[in-house]
Order: sequence, then C-alpha cells, then structure tokens
Amino acid sequence: MIPNLQINPQRLWDSLMDTARIGGTAKGGVSRLTLTDTDRQVRDWLKEECERLGCTVMVDEVGNMFAVRPGRRSDLPPIAIGSHLDTQPTGGKFDGILGVLGGLEVFKTLQDSGYETNAPLMLVNWTNEEGSRFAPAMLGSGVYAGVFDRAYADSREDRQGVTFGEAIEAIGYRGAAKAGSVTFGAMFELHIEQGPILEQEEKVIGVVQGVQGMRWYEVSVTGREAHTGSTPMSMRRDALVGAARLIDRIEGIALEHAPSAVGSVGLIEVQPNSRNVVPGHVFFTVDFRHPDDTVLDVMERKLLAAIDEMAGKGSLGVESKKVWESPAVRFDADCLASVKKSAQAAGYQARDMISGAGHDAAYIARVAPTAMIFVPCAGGLSHNEEESTSFEECAAGAQVLLGAVLDYDGRGTERLN
Repeated sequence: MIPNLQINPQRLWDSLMDTARIGGTAKGGVSRLTLTDTDRQVRDWLKEECERLGCTVMVDEVGNMFAVRPGRRSDLPPIAIGSHLDTQPTGGKFDGILGVLGGLEVFKTLQDSGYETNAPLMLVNWTNEEGSRFAPAMLGSGVYAGVFDRAYADSREDRQGVTFGEAIEAIGYRGAAKAGSVTFGAMFELHIEQGPILEQEEKVIGVVQGVQGMRWYEVSVTGREAHTGSTPMSMRRDALVGAARLIDRIEGIALEHAPSAVGSVGLIEVQPNSRNVVPGHVFFTVDFRHPDDTVLDVMERKLLAAIDEMAGKGSLGVESKKVWESPAVRFDADCLASVKKSAQAAGYQARDMISGAGHDAAYIARVAPTAMIFVPCAGGLSHNEEESTSFEECAAGAQVLLGAVLDYDGRGTERLN
C-alpha cells in the first residue's frame, strides 16, 4: 500500500521558477548550456539544497551528481530519481528540470513527514543530456552506463572548439568518483512529454513504456567559393545548393516512413557566409528517429545513397559520419507497475506511451530497472522558450513520482524477504 503522503505543489512550483532565473532569457525561457557558468550556478544550488536535507552529495568524473538520502536498510541499493538541469540555447523552464526538482520535492516531502524508506533514495543530475553544446546527447548517463568512456566524453568539442574536458574543469565539477561506481537499484525519471498526445487526450500522466531509436549524423558539403556577380551559373560549385537538395531528401526519407518516422536538420553552418560569395562549404546535422531499429537501418541506407549519388556527380565533395546511435528501449515492467499503481491511487488518468525524445533513462535502462513518467506540456511545445506546463500538471507528476518510488521501495523489500 502506498503511504498517504502529499507533495507540496507550491514549493515545487517556486523551485521551478527560482531556478529558471539562472540562465533566464528575456522571452521567459532558460539558456543554460551544459558546463557553462550558469550550469555551475544551478549545480551549486542543487548541492546546497540536498545537503540542507542531510543528503550526501557525490560527483563522478563526468560531472554526474548523486545526492543520497539514507534509508532504514543500508544493505539495499538506492532507488534513484534522475533527470537533468542543462537546457537548449532557447530552452524552457521544465524540460529535464521538472524531473530533478520533482525528485527534490519528493525528498523534502519525506523529510517533512519524517518518513523513512526501506532503501536509500538517490537524486541524480545527469550531465549534458541535451547534447546542444557537446554531441552526442545523454553523454553523462552514457558514460555512466558504459556506452562511452571518459576519454571520449572529454574529447567532445563545442562549435567554438572548447572540449568537454576543458569545460568541466573550468566550472569545477570534475568529481573523484569513477563513472558507474555510484550504483543504484532502479531509477524513475519524471519529464514533460515534449509532444501533444497527453494534452489532446486530456490525460494527466503518461506511463512511458520505452524510447524510440535515434541516430545523429554530421554532413559536410564542399564546393568552391566564387563571386556571385561574375561566375556563370553553369560554372558554379555551390555547396549550399547541394546541401539544400540533401536536406530536401532527408525530409522525403522521413515522410516515406511516416507517421512513426521523423527526420530533421537542426543545425547548419555556411561558409564564408557572405552575401556576394557562392558558398564553398556547408556543415549540417541530421536527426533520424523511429520506434523500430530495422526501419532506422533503411532510413540510414537511403541517406547514405543520397550522399553517394551527390558525391558521384563530381562537382561537390560530400562527407558524412554517424556521431550517435541510441537503439529503441523498453522500460522495466516492475517499475512501470509502480507508476501505474501510483497514478491510480492519486486519481489521475494515465495512458501508456512511447517517448519520441531521448532521455537519460534510455541509457540507464541498460544497467538498472528504469521507468519514466510524463506530464503534458502546452501544445506539445518543447526546446522553446514558450514551453509551458501547468502548476497542477507539475504537481501531479511529482505526486505520481513519490507514490511510484514508495511502492517500488515497499515491494522490493517484500521480494528480498
């Protein structure tokens, strides 16, 4: 039976609004790129909040933060609650942040009531979930889960040539613990949906069954700079025209596998980027996603065929590389059962769903039982300063998170006994 404990919705909301000032933008969003000074500030804030609750805070070698609240039985592995505090350059107040601050509210609620869980609880802030400064995304949880190693993470560069290793040293969050050494028995992640389904169906809680597969690519197209006024069209080697044709094909590939497939070019750089110079070089990124990895294989082959076809024509040089691949993930049935039970106990309408976005839980599911809880966001809009989730929806998500963790804690002890 889930204990009748209630989170403090106003306290949760106040913490969301307070932390939104760290990196806050004029349009009401948040710009808090990973391992920048604003990231350091919000990390320092979280550390102080957790230590004030009597938690022990540890940091690993890639900056993942772990705050541990003791339980009645120290022989049991902790139950983790985790997400991220970094944002997109024009991000919102809730993406990832709700998962960390919702977990912090769970800790505060337990502290207020004097409730002692059987297993210790652990609050986690994963490094570089967004991947907006350092690609690939979910880098901190990926190193933790053994998908990447520390050397790979340290070598990642942002578009200004600063490495992850240099950045983490600069803000003082290179921890002593080896990645993966701070262990836990399961993890729950609360997150906004970042899509329109819950809002459209008037459901409050999404019970996330898994995450679709994702692949990221980088493409460089090389032509030749020339004067726009004196170079005949027939003699041009315009890298931007070539890139535009590839981008159009990328959209076509996604549409060929609709409605489940998506494909996007989200970053593009043109050189020399002068109004009277034919572009000589274009760099852009590709993001393909689908719930079925075999369909992603087909989409990848079509992309590479389009690149080979352009390169074969000879006027433009084209190079590509796959920089990230995250296979489709299914979450743990036991953890999901606790989420469903908690949602029902709290009186919220819920529905099963698959996540279209990537999350740290996708990597953690490789090394520990894991589940995710979604709440709606207005218009399904995310990665945008106008991202919005209501007071009531944030409260509902945190309440279901609390109940799910307590249910899993109780049932886990029963299994061991």
